[in-house]
Amino acid sequence: MHSMVQEFLVNGKVDGMLLQFNFKNFKSFKAEAVLDLTAPKKDAASDRLFSLGDESILPVTAIYGANASGKSNLYQAFAFMTKYVIHSFSYGDEKNNYETFAPTPFIFDKESANGDSSFEVFFSMPKDESETIYNYGFCLNKTGVTEEWLNRKDKISEDFSLVFYRGGEQNELDLSGISKTSQQNIKVALEDQVLVVSLGAKLKIAECKVIRDWFISNKFTDFASTFTNIVMATRLPANFIESKEERKKVADFLASFDGHIKDFKVEEIEKGNGDKAYKISTLHKINNTCEMAEIPLRDESAGTLKMFSLYPELKDVLEKGSVFFIDELNARLHPLLVRNILITFINPRINVNHAQLVFTAHDTWQLDNHILKKEEVWFVKKDKEGKSQLYSLADFSDINDFNQDDYLLGKYGAVPELSRMEFNK
Repeated sequence: MHSMVQEFLVNGKVDGMLLQFNFKNFKSFKAEAVLDLTAPKKDAASDRLFSLGDESILPVTAIYGANASGKSNLYQAFAFMTKYVIHSFSYGDEKNNYETFAPTPFIFDKESANGDSSFEVFFSMPKDESETIYNYGFCLNKTGVTEEWLNRKDKISEDFSLVFYRGGEQNELDLSGISKTSQQNIKVALEDQVLVVSLGAKLKIAECKVIRDWFISNKFTDFASTFTNIVMATRLPANFIESKEERKKVADFLASFDGHIKDFKVEEIEKGNGDKAYKISTLHKINNTCEMAEIPLRDESAGTLKMFSLYPELKDVLEKGSVFFIDELNARLHPLLVRNILITFINPRINVNHAQLVFTAHDTWQLDNHILKKEEVWFVKKDKEGKSQLYSLADFSDINDFNQDDYLLGKYGAVPELSRMEFNK
């Protein structure tokens, strides 16, 4: 994959690294779940890690667990937080019903079902010379925002300093880290369902905009969703129609696992209403000739279509250095191709902008090929009360050499409890 990712790399702006994501009372997660993407101090010298002051950040995080254990709920928790940050400035509008946008709490006990859901991140902007770490979070219930906070710490500071704090019970609102003029604008327009960050970004307040823009830069792909697979497979990369060079880049990308695809052919089709449409075909070299065979893109394999749909997302993430969350990465992909994707993020000569990959999977072979570190492997398991728990392989201090056999035998937990299927009992 090295040759194709070289086309991705630019010296542009890097959008940020995720250090930690915490959430509580969201879907099957009743207790707080902590996803920590920092590495132990003993591993700080590893060239695959990203440095930030005294911290070393992991490029890849893999999440395993049984079906229905809650892996996808972790993915959805971060996706929910992102969507709420980006769009909540419109949630207080009378035209919008807040219940449509409110989080889904753990419903199997009344206290949780009526309680707050919380979401919190620690992240940074890698090319920020001050190496500032941001701590941002909020709590929501059925009526709106009950708490919200933003703190920051640069490399010369020992402690976080307050940018703003909002408490719901006594309408506390401390905006002391924001300019006086901007404070007044926020106070006038803020509503119960609206986040300070979301509103502040809309008002072009710098302290809020940097947080909102970091969330915007991150990418999400749910390959567990049939609808998402269909939509992504029919979406063309930017400039694909106009640029022969861009089509060649996509062909080189696909050639990293299917060397028969050499290029694409684009044909314009006139519709009756005057609109334009395009027929896309892949060009395959005919054996022992210089001629090409055409195959309609829609007739390519599911794996090829999936990689075609991944191209624009991977390109954007690697260029910006943002975070890519993927649910069911291994669906329709050979384990060696999954490994190739992991190498793209792990290799510092390729991933020069410090992009991160967080993914769920059932592809346990990746536990055997020595590509993942203990700190990069996480598990989700669900107990008999329907509560999901997130934990790291690094929590097993007595395990140094891990493998898929030990996982499948239940040594690390987070495997299905199976009983025999009987249809004619």
